[in-house]
Amino acid sequence: GGADLAGAWSVGTDVLVRVGGGAGCAAALVAAEQGASVILATKLRLGDSNTVMAEGGIQASIDKEDSPQMHYDDTLKAGHQCGEKKLVSQMVMDGPDVIRWLIQQGMQFDMDEFGDLITRRAGGTSASRVCYYRDYTGLEMMRVLREAVQNSDVDVWDYSPAVELITNESGHCAGAVISNLKDCSYVQVIAKSVIIATGGIGRMHLN
Repeated sequence: GGADLAGAWSVGTDVLVRVGGGAGCAAALVAAEQGASVILATKLRLGDSNTVMAEGGIQASIDKEDSPQMHYDDTLKAGHQCGEKKLVSQMVMDGPDVIRWLIQQGMQFDMDEFGDLITRRAGGTSASRVCYYRDYTGLEMMRVLREAVQNSDVDVWDYSPAVELITNESGHCAGAVISNLKDCSYVQVIAKSVIIATGGIGRMHLN
């Protein structure tokens, strides 16, 4: 059944981000940079996510032997041509800029003696395109993004899982009911945009 909202208070924001891993923090930061009011609500604490366990690195076509077209082709091939082509295209074109943005936030990557990013091959790829930092890329990314969020205008709600999404009259998502685990209360967050960054693809086999 639905959450008991009797006595629940309501708050409005431009953007509600669920939750506080790498994708959620990046989305919150970019939205705040664009002038939006942002609430980031996370089930545990900011950065308590699987991002910290991602060791391998981030793929982006920055090597002189590589290209966005090769990255696009490799991605579709690895996904048995089931990938949504428009999204894959956007991802491979954005890849190099995302690496630059992360460096601007303060993230470290392994570099050679000339200060160029070192890349390595990933399984199923036709070029060397994995950028990495030692063997804990995700931990380094989360260190930087968590600090950036804490130093931004993003309003972070720890121990605040979402229990329901709210829809408006036209059936579009218009916010969420957030449970505050500290005092066992509920809050309705009315948002112009809701970003779901909850990960969890590793559990898809359960369904």
